[in-house]
Amino acid sequence: MPAPLLHIESSADLPREADAVVIGGGVVGVFTAYYLARRGVRVALLEKGRVAAEQSSRNWGWCRQQNRDARELTMATKSLQLWENVARETGKDTNFRRCGLLYLSQDESQLATWEAWRDFARTAGVTTFMLGADEANERGKATGRQWKGGVFSPTDGTADPSRAVPVVARGIMAAGGSVHQFCAARGIELSAGRVCGVVTEKGTIATKTVVMAGGAWASSFCNQLGFKFPQATVRSTILAVSPGAPELPAALAGPDVAITRRANGGYTLAIAGRARLDPTPQQLRFARDFLPMFARRWRSLSLGGLEGWRQGHETLRKWSLDDVTPMERNRILDPRPDMAQVRLTYERACKFLPEMRNLSIANSWAGYIDSTPDGIPVIGEIEGLPGFILAAGFSGHGFGIGPGAGHLIADIITGMPPIVDPAHFRPERLQTAAWGKVAEF
Repeated sequence: MPAPLLHIESSADLPREADAVVIGGGVVGVFTAYYLARRGVRVALLEKGRVAAEQSSRNWGWCRQQNRDARELTMATKSLQLWENVARETGKDTNFRRCGLLYLSQDESQLATWEAWRDFARTAGVTTFMLGADEANERGKATGRQWKGGVFSPTDGTADPSRAVPVVARGIMAAGGSVHQFCAARGIELSAGRVCGVVTEKGTIATKTVVMAGGAWASSFCNQLGFKFPQATVRSTILAVSPGAPELPAALAGPDVAITRRANGGYTLAIAGRARLDPTPQQLRFARDFLPMFARRWRSLSLGGLEGWRQGHETLRKWSLDDVTPMERNRILDPRPDMAQVRLTYERACKFLPEMRNLSIANSWAGYIDSTPDGIPVIGEIEGLPGFILAAGFSGHGFGIGPGAGHLIADIITGMPPIVDPAHFRPERLQTAAWGKVAEF
């Protein structure tokens, strides 16, 4: 069943030319176009289906610094401020709140890891509080259990996945940009070796700058252009329960399950890291690159079936620019949820929080989370293809850091000082990574 999503209208006409074209109407693409439009750049955002209909509306909604990789931490911190700013700039509410994120644990080694991260985070100006047993038990009293400790990050928060990105997309149009839903980008045109246009199902847009922010579709699109982008997806399942437990924490993670309060008063429930690995041609192509990651996560990953193959987002087939593409055949990735995991998640939530037993399952859905071999996104212009900027592989972190990523891409395009150091995200790192040369440009 699709995740809940705010509907928005598209711009009326496809422009003949633009200063920049952004492919992909998820959180990264939308924020990129938003910041470009606010700087007076003529920008067109292309989305093959509906804005935010894939992973940008299928996630937990967490916007966190806590436990971030050092390479992403500054972007996460900047993104929190940008999440706050966008409500003021647009006059619309994304339901972003710095409600704080609470983690509880009985595991001494986990608590030690959190404490070490807390010490590191202080050097970056991030405030996180370790909780002793008494404070953890007080903050986690809804569980009815005794805890050895926990961690609370008061400046972290959540936004509403069902409306946040569509609200920002409306801000693109208000700032003078255009948004085109149900308009797939089929490929790009080159002149003298650099980008000169984007071919869509509705016509060609002349442009010198293209941003590929297509999420799980990015690698198959790059394959059409003749270079390899190592990307793999896993199918993650979450569910929502009905309202009726207002005293539960807004965002809480325990050993077995995590909960997040939704805008309607219900809760999203999920098991961190639990997912299905659906074999696809692309998965097989990049299997060697992802072996170290999958080996680390083998306890939380289960082999899936042919769901990914049927969805078509990880194809290796070449397509013609004058014919229907896989993106047009499958406008919105809406894979089947893992119903066994739905039942397990609900059971765990009821044990974790007894009050949850009074709430019924309202909805469940799945989505494909795209990753790179090192779990860090690629953001930057592709070497050998001037004008083509890749922004993908956000590894389940895209919703929270999407504003910062979009701002960074807009900085790169407009020549402004970057909001964060872009060196960590450069595409070239995948050519010289420890697992060998995996990209060929």
